[in-house]
Amino acid sequence: MPQHMLPPPLTSPDLLNATLADQGFAVLGSASVGALAGISLLDLKALEPSWNDLPPDQYLKDGGRYRRRRHASFEVTADQVRGMPHRAHWQPLSYNALHGGMQRWFEPMAPEVVQQAAWSQLLRWLARVACAAQGAQTWFTEAHQFRIDTTDGIGRPTPEGAHRDGVNWVAVFLVGRHGIKGGETRVFDMNSPRGQRFTLTEPWSLLLLDDSRVIHETTPIQPELEGGWRDTLVVTLRSGGFLDEPAP
Repeated sequence: MPQHMLPPPLTSPDLLNATLADQGFAVLGSASVGALAGISLLDLKALEPSWNDLPPDQYLKDGGRYRRRRHASFEVTADQVRGMPHRAHWQPLSYNALHGGMQRWFEPMAPEVVQQAAWSQLLRWLARVACAAQGAQTWFTEAHQFRIDTTDGIGRPTPEGAHRDGVNWVAVFLVGRHGIKGGETRVFDMNSPRGQRFTLTEPWSLLLLDDSRVIHETTPIQPELEGGWRDTLVVTLRSGGFLDEPAP
């Protein structure tokens, strides 16, 4: 890792639940993700080509062209994944001051991705982690494939700044990064000055967040090589139902 990057504070797999309970977030290396989820790194890497086929995000209010994404929704338990009809992504302004308050219809994730066994294994594992913390239940789950690039000279992974997502749990997988600098992750405690900053560089490493206790952001990226990009998979789990626009 380059000297100007702070390494992530990796959690031992056997301490995941305790770390989440203690500080509201944990970071796992890819080997720990694979071991806990029961997925080989090869199977995770088989998902990666789909990030090369993400359409532009048409809803960026800052006028940028640096974000591409796809979106899908599921109902997930510890042992079952059920795909849901495609739906708009919605957040209230209180959680997303820049892009909240509007229905955003992103293109759906490709069937050949969500039908892979590794995909459902990953979601079921996240549900098991959430159930261990909050009791067995169905988790209303949204998945977002992101590519942030340097088309505009700078790319903003979180243009809304430090934020919460309005869910129970947020999983941020770094899928890959190429030809960029920046992209530092920052996590802050909601009720104290405590915070940490670090840079995820290992493909399929994971930042797992208790969204009720911490806020998070990722700093902008800049090109080191032409055509630089940063790919992530963000999975949110919410109790009780999807985050929907309230009825008028």
